[in-house]
Amino acid sequence: MTAPERDPGLDTLLDLHGQTLFVDETGHWVKFVAVQTTATAERPHALSYSLTLHAPDGERLVGFDNAHPVRERRGPGTRRRTQSDYRHRLRSIGPYEYTDAATLLEDFWKEVDAVLRERGVLP
Repeated sequence: MTAPERDPGLDTLLDLHGQTLFVDETGHWVKFVAVQTTATAERPHALSYSLTLHAPDGERLVGFDNAHPVRERRGPGTRRRTQSDYRHRLRSIGPYEYTDAATLLEDFWKEVDAVLRERGVLP
C-alpha cells in the first residue's frame, strides 16, 4: 500500500494561518485560516480553510472556505452537497472545486485582483 501524495502547496497555505494582511493603501485586507483536520466526507482533503478579502469597513467581498455545505438550488426539494467547499463573491455564493492548496491560493488571489479592479483600486 502506498502513502497518499503530499500536497506540495499545503505548507504554504498552512503557514498563512492566522495572517491578516493589508493589500492596498485604501485599507482592503485579507485574512487566512487554514488548519489540517481529519479527512471526512465534508472535508475529504483533511483541511479546514477560510480565505477572505474585506473592504476597509470590514465587509467581506471575497471568500473561499469550507465552513458548511452548499445548497445546490433554492426552493422545495433543496439538496445540500456533501462536500462543503464554496466561494463567495460579493453577494453571490457557489460551489468551489477544491483540487489542492496551491490552486486554492491562486484562485483566491485571482478573485481578489478581479474585485479590486472592479472597485477601481487596481488598474
